[in-house]
Amino acid sequence: MDTVGDIKPDIIAMINDKQQATYSELRDFAASMNVGEEVLRKNLEELENASAIASRNSGGILTYYILQNEPALRRIMVVEDDKNINKLMALTLGKGFDITQMYDGKEALQRIKFEKPDLVILDLMLPGVDGLEICQTIKRTPSLSDIIVIIVSAMEATSSRFKGIKYGADYYIRKPFDPLEVRSLVTIFLRKKGKKFDPLVDLPNEDKISDAVEKAVKKADSEYEIGRVRVDGLAQFASRFGNDSAMTILRLASQLLQDKVKENGSKAFVGFLNGDDFVVAGDKNIVGRIVTDLKSEFGAVLPFVYQSEGYKPIELGIDDIYGAESPKLDLVYTTIEKDFLIEKRKEILRSKGNKTDIGSYTYEELRRMLGSEEFDITITRTEDGVRLSIGKGGKRQQV
Repeated sequence: MDTVGDIKPDIIAMINDKQQATYSELRDFAASMNVGEEVLRKNLEELENASAIASRNSGGILTYYILQNEPALRRIMVVEDDKNINKLMALTLGKGFDITQMYDGKEALQRIKFEKPDLVILDLMLPGVDGLEICQTIKRTPSLSDIIVIIVSAMEATSSRFKGIKYGADYYIRKPFDPLEVRSLVTIFLRKKGKKFDPLVDLPNEDKISDAVEKAVKKADSEYEIGRVRVDGLAQFASRFGNDSAMTILRLASQLLQDKVKENGSKAFVGFLNGDDFVVAGDKNIVGRIVTDLKSEFGAVLPFVYQSEGYKPIELGIDDIYGAESPKLDLVYTTIEKDFLIEKRKEILRSKGNKTDIGSYTYEELRRMLGSEEFDITITRTEDGVRLSIGKGGKRQQV
């Protein structure tokens, strides 16, 4: 392999063509040009330093995005009452943005209404007005609703994360935070070329899920596991409480999953099947730990979910406002057995004319492979954002 060379134009063209590219895809691309990983990493580092691309560990996969050139600095407001943390955040973001530092919630909200920054980083515990109220005000005010809100908080996240997402926060990061994660997330939110970045639908796509499926089929040992995490009862929840409430639950599950993968050193993989389920793959022990922790944390937040929709806590001994049985939401994990995958793969190969090279599966084929054909929820990306519909087949109905 060559150890010298400038392949930055080729990297830009490759990522631009695909909208985004993983490190493994870029490594294979470089290898096809007889370029080694040392040169690839050097070129990627130079492109990131030049703000031509940005990277993010998404669902356990290192992914690169093309950044658009900005005629003017994007405006960011950091709202954090701890002066040391506020300063750290400002330094983390660097010189590529116009940064305003605020320490009081009430004063910050007044400045936000007047200045309309592009992005706000919010602590939750603030003097004057708390972060959740600021987030809710931003997202409910038409002239402010396009402002991106990232919550960075040390508060116990069981209820605060849920409330933040419900009030419209675009992402929630726990303290202590990784400065590089904050920097890359802000950069991608503000400068990603193409469709607006959305942490739900921008999880690894069908290409990466296909790779995980193929690995599960071909791996000889039994230590690699692939399975499906489904938000059971989400369609009924959506029918009763509407689009926004159902999307909140999906975003909550997505961010919890991403956290669990990061907590395990990104040694597992999570993808989204554009419905009410996710794919998790990796070492069997790590996947088991991720699923156990995920279900525990999701179960802990459910009382706050129900309460937000009008159901009173059981211990109060008071009937809920609907006088009806509370909704049932649960995370159900299903391991996909290797024999099942092999059989489904054969069926798809036959439908393609017995081709030996299957390439990337479509989402429909992935659902067949993973036993997820009876789906009740479909997520699509539109010009206005992400849309949820319920129902099956061609009889889906917008919520």
